[in-house]
Amino acid sequence: MGQTIFEKIIRAHMVEGECTPGREVAIKIDQTLTQDSLGAMAYLQFEAMHKPKVETELSVSYTDHLMLQLGQGNGDVHRYLETVADKFGIVYSKAGNGICHQVHLERFSKPGKTLIGSDSHTVTCGSVGMAAFGVGGLDVALAMGGVPLYITYPRITKVNLTGRLKPWSTAKDVVLEVLKIITTKGNVGTIIEYGGDALEFLTVPQRATITNMGAEAGITTSIFPSDEKTLEFFKAQGREEDWIPLASDPDAVYDKVITIHLDEIEPNVAKPHSPDLVCKVKEIPDLKVNQVLIGSCTNSSYQDMMRAAAVVKGKKINPEVSFGINAGSRQVMSMLAESGALGWFIDAGARVLESGCGFCVGQGQAPEMGAVSVRTNNRNYKGRSGTQDAQVYLVSPETAAATALTGKLTDPRTLGMEYPDVPMPERMKLDDSMLMFPTGTKEIYRSPLIGKPPVNTPMPEKFDGRVAIKVGDMINTDDIIPGGSAMTYRANIQKSTQFIFQFVDGKFPARCEDIVKEGRTPVIVAGVSYGQGSSREHAALCPMVMGVRCVLAKSIERIHQANLVNFGILPLLFENEADYDDISMGDELAIDDIYRSALLDETEVRNVTKNKVYKVKNGATPRQREIILKGGLLNSIHKEDK
Repeated sequence: MGQTIFEKIIRAHMVEGECTPGREVAIKIDQTLTQDSLGAMAYLQFEAMHKPKVETELSVSYTDHLMLQLGQGNGDVHRYLETVADKFGIVYSKAGNGICHQVHLERFSKPGKTLIGSDSHTVTCGSVGMAAFGVGGLDVALAMGGVPLYITYPRITKVNLTGRLKPWSTAKDVVLEVLKIITTKGNVGTIIEYGGDALEFLTVPQRATITNMGAEAGITTSIFPSDEKTLEFFKAQGREEDWIPLASDPDAVYDKVITIHLDEIEPNVAKPHSPDLVCKVKEIPDLKVNQVLIGSCTNSSYQDMMRAAAVVKGKKINPEVSFGINAGSRQVMSMLAESGALGWFIDAGARVLESGCGFCVGQGQAPEMGAVSVRTNNRNYKGRSGTQDAQVYLVSPETAAATALTGKLTDPRTLGMEYPDVPMPERMKLDDSMLMFPTGTKEIYRSPLIGKPPVNTPMPEKFDGRVAIKVGDMINTDDIIPGGSAMTYRANIQKSTQFIFQFVDGKFPARCEDIVKEGRTPVIVAGVSYGQGSSREHAALCPMVMGVRCVLAKSIERIHQANLVNFGILPLLFENEADYDDISMGDELAIDDIYRSALLDETEVRNVTKNKVYKVKNGATPRQREIILKGGLLNSIHKEDK
C-alpha cells in the first residue's frame, strides 16, 4: 500500500507507535516557533527543565502579537524573549519583522520537516510540505528540550482541487468553501492533504491561505505536496537548497475524498460569528460597512497586497469607511513601498498598520460599538475584534478592497475592472537584519511582569467536585481567556486568571475560589467543540491554577484537550449527550476511586445533587491518564528526572 505525504514524514520522524488512526504516536520535532503572547510562558517552562540549550534543529521566537506598547508591559516581555533566546540558542525575530507564520514560511520552512508552534496557525507551513502542528506552549518547551511530541495519529482526508480559479475568485474563497463543507466541529483527529490538477496553478502563498484556515476546522493539520510551485517559492526566497520534492504515492489510501471544482468557486464570505457560516458575497446585498482591514497571517502575502492595492489604485475609499492594511512581513512591506503600491493604498485613504497580528488578535483597530467590520483574517468570533457587539465578516483581499471603495459588502466582479493578475516574483527582497541569531552572551532580563510557571499538585485522593460554570456549544479559547488587553499578562498567571470567562461569566473566578475554600474541586461543564480556536494554553493553565481538575463536555477540540492534560485536568466526554441538559450550575459531582477511574476508557460521574449517574468516556490516552494523576506534564517530567 502506498503512503500519503503525511505518513512519509511521520514515519521518518517516528520515535514510538504506529501509523494507525486513533493510536498515539511519538514523533521527533525538527523546528519550533513561538509568538510573544504565549512564548514567554513556554520559555519559562523550558527554563524549568534546566537544559543548557535547545535540542531542535531550529527554534525561533517571534514578536508579532504584543505590538502596542502603551506601557512597559509588552516591552518587558519582548526584552525577556530576546535575552532568553540568546542564552538558549533560539533565533529571535524582532517586533516589526512580521507575523510568525508568514516569516517562518518565507525564511525557515523546509519540506519533509516537522514543525510545532504555540499558535494554532502554525499549520500554515503545511503549504510547502511540512508536517506542521499548533500545540500548547508546554509542548513546545518540551520539544526544545528534546522530548518527542505525542499526537493521536489522524485519519487523512484527500481534497482534490480541480480546474482553475476564475478572475476575482481566490484561495480565500476556496478555503471558505472547505469550511462550508466540513464546518468547524467534528473534525478532531483528521488532517487534509490537498491534491488534484489545480495545484499547478496555485502558488505557495495561495496554498498558505488554504492551510492557514484549516485551523478553523479543528483538524490536526493540512498539507500540500512539495512540487515545482514550491521550488519556485524557495528560489524567490533564495533558499532553493532547502527544497526537496515530496508527494504521496499513486496508490495511497485515504479515509475520505472530497473534490472541489475551482472553476465553480465564487467570492465567498464568512458571516458572524463563525468562520464556517459561509455564503456567496452576492447573497448579502446592501450591507453597509464601517471598517475594512486587509492583512493577518491568512492574507498578507505580496500577491495578496498587490492585488488589493491595484483595486484601489487611483481611487478613494468610501468616506464613511475606516480602511487599514498590514503586510504580513517586513519583506512584503518593503516590496510594496519599492513598487509604489504602498503609495496607492495611502493615496486611496488607507491607514498603514505595523507588520504584526494586530487587528486579528484584538490588538488595535477595535471597531465602534455595533460596527460591521469586513476583514481578511481567519476568525470572526464574537468579541475577538476587541468590540463585543461588532459584526465581523471574513473575505478575500480583493473583496475587502472593493468593499472599502463602495462602503458596502461588494462582490469585486461588479467593479467592472480587469482582474489584477500578480505573478510570483522571481526574487523577493531578502533582508534578515531583524532576525537576531543567538550569541550566548546576554543576561536574561526579568521584570515583575515575568512570573514563574505554576506547578500543579497530584490529583486529590477523593474527587468531590462542584460545577463552577456550564457553557454551551462552540466555546472557543477567546471565550475562555480573551485577547486584547489581557494578552499583556500572559507571562503572569495570577493576573491572567482574572480574565477567565470575562465576557461569558465574569463571576467564574470568584466562584472557583469559593468552591476551593469549601474543600471541593471546580468542574467545567461544556457542550460541543469546547476549546476550539487558538492554541492558547492559558485557557487550561489558568483554570488549573484556580483549582479546576475536570472538564466534562460533549466534545473537546484537539489542542485544548492536550493542554488540559498537560496541566493535570481530566477531559471527560458524555456518553449520552442528553445528560448535559440534566446538569445545573452548582451541582455537586463526584467520581469514585479517582485513581482507578481516571485510568479507564469509560467511567461514571455521580451527580450527588440530582441523585443521577452519568456514563462518560475518558478523552485522554492511557499515557496521558498517568500524567493527569501526577498533576500534569511538568510534574511527570520532573518525577522521572529524580
